[in-house]
Amino acid sequence: PLFVEEMTKAVLEAESEGAARRTVAAVPSPTLAVPASLHASLMARLDRLGPAKEVAQIGSAIGREFSHALLASVARKPEAELGSALERLVAAGLLFRQGVPPHATYLFKHALVQDAAYGTLLREPRRALHARIAEILGSQFADIAERQPELLARHCTEAGQIEKAAGLWGKAGQRSLERSALVEAAEQLTRALTQIAVLPVTPALRREQINLQVALINPLMHVKGYAAPETKAAVERARLLIEQAKALGETLEDPLMLFSVLYGFWAVNYIAFNGDPVRELATQFLALAEKQRATIPLMIGHRLMGTSLLFTGDIGEGRVHYNRAIALYDPAAHRPLAMRFGQDVRVSTLSFRSLALWALGYPEAALADVAHALKDAREIGQAVTLMYALTATSLTHAYCGNYAATNAQSDEIVALADDKGAVLWKAFGALNQGCALAMTGKASDAVQIITSGIAVWRSTGATVWAPLFQSHLASAYAELGQLDDALRCIGEAMTTVETTRERWYEADVHRIAGEIALKSPKADAAKAETYFERALAVSRAQQAKSWELRAAMSMARLWRDQGKRRQARDLLAPVYGWFTEGFDTLDLKEARALLDTQG
Repeated sequence: PLFVEEMTKAVLEAESEGAARRTVAAVPSPTLAVPASLHASLMARLDRLGPAKEVAQIGSAIGREFSHALLASVARKPEAELGSALERLVAAGLLFRQGVPPHATYLFKHALVQDAAYGTLLREPRRALHARIAEILGSQFADIAERQPELLARHCTEAGQIEKAAGLWGKAGQRSLERSALVEAAEQLTRALTQIAVLPVTPALRREQINLQVALINPLMHVKGYAAPETKAAVERARLLIEQAKALGETLEDPLMLFSVLYGFWAVNYIAFNGDPVRELATQFLALAEKQRATIPLMIGHRLMGTSLLFTGDIGEGRVHYNRAIALYDPAAHRPLAMRFGQDVRVSTLSFRSLALWALGYPEAALADVAHALKDAREIGQAVTLMYALTATSLTHAYCGNYAATNAQSDEIVALADDKGAVLWKAFGALNQGCALAMTGKASDAVQIITSGIAVWRSTGATVWAPLFQSHLASAYAELGQLDDALRCIGEAMTTVETTRERWYEADVHRIAGEIALKSPKADAAKAETYFERALAVSRAQQAKSWELRAAMSMARLWRDQGKRRQARDLLAPVYGWFTEGFDTLDLKEARALLDTQG
């Protein structure tokens, strides 16, 4: 549209019919997206504006949009002369004006118009102009400079004021991080580090470099993924910088810096799940925290140890560490740590303790943790903390049979993650939706969503939760009668459990394998019974009563159908009788109904 408009104006402004015909003949093939003649036309129109061209150049250096007050301060022209130039630009259709001078604001009608005006500036005058804009913003428009440090940073960068620009980009990045503008934070912090990299190294500059490098880890975790190459590189770079500083005898002003890097390494190994390093890193983190006797590292160390133990199958011990982390938490002191260690510590701990409590056989306590985690996350008002809470607790809801809550939370996480550019969380939300569909018999939709979700999940470097996702995908395939695909997926889930040691879901992997064996054209009851026995053995070893109840129900149904009603009741009744709460949750209601049929 801009090209058509410019060509039309060029014809109308032509001095003769011959000149107009030559203009039309110069129009290139319509297959070209932005014809070169468009840039030439814009340049020619600017040249014909006389003194107004300089005002357009100044405006283009300020930005696509600028205020009359700022332009006047930078241009340093008599008001009448400035007003006349602006009138010409508005009349020519190159600028739009809103309001009345001196309170007016101006907008270049198209980014290409701004680019054309900016392109006419020579290098040194352009740098001097940006320096003047930066100086005036800092001295006369301090409120704007304070609210928008990225604006001042851009002008300092263009002016060649590297050290000042680096500080401002860093400030902008931290601000963006605080408001969960994750994509912007990653970009701004990267620009700050790029600026610092060309400056002579001093101890003060190295400290700032470490601060920014550590800060960069968090937005990359959420935008690229915890285990993405960019995130791993940022963590490794932060570790290297800290080691260099220590080798030079320089001390870190912030004692949490090293813990932030250790957390980064733990998070990388957790998301790309590798059970042994996850436990080793958590142990290392907690040992260092205990040595320093500092509350914050101790609290985070217990949280990391809790998750490491939970996911490797020591569910009861994991709960103990979660309890310790929550006991150390102080909202006033510790909520600001959210963007230093992934998300709010209490919210993340409650979210995962809910899974531990459910597995251990306390559904009501698990749902209480879910409610508290979501309440705190919404009060904090930080997107990454809310995304974390929504994803983890939606699984607890699903295990309790609250599928409507699971779907509502999954929809919310997908929308929020999409808005924040958080690919990993969007994939997680979609996978939770798919698992809920598999649990509620909507197999065809489940296969589609889980399959595409796993592909995106893995593209971020993530493998954690794979046994869960693969198992539900296997169930959905079995429901559709696609037994080869079902066997392949459940086989992958079992292999993943053994190779990564992600064992918290192991019992249900074997239970689902048994259910698949019964769905084959020639139902293999013996194989199913072997799988159910394995599920019972694993759940008992883990003291995971909810997994044991599920396995006992599957075995009881099999024995009932084989006429072994007494054996079925003798297996299921003691497991059901152990529970003291949660009798209105789905598994316990189904267990009660199954017992009632045994007579």
